[in-house]
Amino acid sequence: MTSTTRTRLSAEERRQQLLDLGVSLLADRSLDELTIDVLAEEAGISRGLLYHYFGDKHAFRAAVVRRAVEDLVAQTAPPPAGDPLARLLASLTAYVDYVEANREGYRSIVRAAAGGNEELRRLYEQARAALTDRIFTEDAQGDLIGDTPANRLMVRGWAALTEELVLAWLDDMHAMTREELVQALTASLPLLVDTVEPHGDRGVARLGGQGDRTAVRGDDRLNE
Repeated sequence: MTSTTRTRLSAEERRQQLLDLGVSLLADRSLDELTIDVLAEEAGISRGLLYHYFGDKHAFRAAVVRRAVEDLVAQTAPPPAGDPLARLLASLTAYVDYVEANREGYRSIVRAAAGGNEELRRLYEQARAALTDRIFTEDAQGDLIGDTPANRLMVRGWAALTEELVLAWLDDMHAMTREELVQALTASLPLLVDTVEPHGDRGVARLGGQGDRTAVRGDDRLNE
């Protein structure tokens, strides 16, 4: 006869486990629907224990959102090496996959951040900054886009466009294929930046190794 020894989790390990569960529940629930009652029922624990771990419902939701955006940043990290556009393509593919898998929760986080919740807005902006900053910090040589104030502004606008297009695509997935969406978003970034820095040595022209704006076409680069 064998016996099973149950490993007792520490308070922090149990809290992290509950956060993982909370994030998984966001796949098909909005943030408003993710209540302490729902999590307590799914976890098979009392509401009082959840209050012990998180304090109140606002702190609980903020903790879940923090974990969700950490997961988003981690899961969309580009490959450590390779062609700059190919790395961007891989990162955007992972982003689309993440938003699709967590569409209800993601939409509600975007709405909450825009609706005046300062804590959620701060977390949302931190995630946005992490996603856009790494375009510069993980490409230190500027092979894709040079790190200038103008380029950072354009990348921020492109990130907002990307989010809106992906959410709109989820409402009308017949408009284009996933591959067409991701390739269009990937190709649009260097072309958009090129409108403010068409002849710089760190714009689209650098990728083609030529000095004119026709050196690189997004479709050609992505299909190589």
